[in-house]
Formats: sequence, structure tokens, C-alpha cells
Amino acid sequence: MELLVDIALYAYSAFCLQSIAKRTNTENGYLAWIPIANIYLMCKIAGKPGWWLLLLLIPLVNIVIGIILWVEIAKACGKPGWLGILVFVPIV
Repeated sequence: MELLVDIALYAYSAFCLQSIAKRTNTENGYLAWIPIANIYLMCKIAGKPGWWLLLLLIPLVNIVIGIILWVEIAKACGKPGWLGILVFVPIV
């Protein structure tokens, strides 16, 4: 049962990231479905270089870089940057 929940959550997050890529006219939106490549896609949507993917693999640094990425993704979607921080609030 837990595996089904995990698969459903992964599919939902991949679909959402692909939709964000489509909305921001970022090419290769299908990368949202591929592990690790979806992080690269997030960097491209946020307008950051692809090597930022390596920064997301470093413990503690990944928290700061993740916040920066989601703030920039929110701005790329035409939303205020503070909405990107809400990704890290579990209830929201």
C-alpha cells in the first residue's frame, strides 16, 4: 500500500513539474518524469545553470538552493517569489 502512495505522489509531482515547464515554455518538459533529470529541469525553469544540480546533492546546501530554485520558479510563473517558499511548508 505504501508503494502505491509513493508512486502516486511521484506521478503527481512529475505531472505538476511538467505543467510548470509547459507554462513557462521550457523545452524538454518530459524530463519531469525522469529521476535526477527532473532536478535539472527545475534548474532550467528557474533560469539557473544545470550544474546547480550538483549543489542540490550536498546536504544542508540543498535546502538553501532548493528555496532559491522554488522562489525563481514562482517568479518564472508570474507569481510572487514568497510563494516558492511555501513548497517547504508541509500543510500547504
